[in-house]
Amino acid sequence: MMNKIKVVIIDDHNIVRMGIKSLIEKDDRFYVSGESDTLTEGLSIILSQKPDVVLLDFRLPDGDAVIGTKRIKTACPDVKVLILTAYQSEEVLSEVLRVGADGFLLKTIESVKITEALYKVYKGEGYLDESISGLIFDKLKSTYKKTSLNPFSLTLREKNILDLLVNGNSNKEIAYDLEIAEKTVRNNLTRIMEKLNVTNRTEAALVWKRYIN
Repeated sequence: MMNKIKVVIIDDHNIVRMGIKSLIEKDDRFYVSGESDTLTEGLSIILSQKPDVVLLDFRLPDGDAVIGTKRIKTACPDVKVLILTAYQSEEVLSEVLRVGADGFLLKTIESVKITEALYKVYKGEGYLDESISGLIFDKLKSTYKKTSLNPFSLTLREKNILDLLVNGNSNKEIAYDLEIAEKTVRNNLTRIMEKLNVTNRTEAALVWKRYIN
């Protein structure tokens, strides 16, 4: 029997937590191993439970998701963090992704997409709500001419890496597929993020996916 994906929910609204928990546990892939209404208690639960994914509300009584993500990633680097918020803001999005969040959901999202987002984040693919990821791409479009054949000045190798990144491949898998060293992949990703004006691989993958579509 496949081990279920462990999820911890941190949200200061009890009704919201109950609703999300009920929704998640209808999917046989997941198990809610803990829940909290504060960052402090939530971090204690995370340290104890070692979940796979944390669903973290942006605003909490003792801090926000930027502080929360920093604390979670410092204490448990392998735990994935998916932000849930009512704030459709490019600034908010950039801040949480900068500190290591693995995904970003608006509270207006369709309920069925919450488990989809949790699973993608768990698999290392990252997830951005479609409406919020559009903000990133729209900003980039204002910088580059849409008619350009190569608006980001990407090399063929960089494009190949992005294609594999969009598919959810790890650095090791990308290196294997392209027959290059893993260090070369990391170096290329650094240049790619500079060219796309993003701060992490999740943003890079989502910007590229939106561009090629």
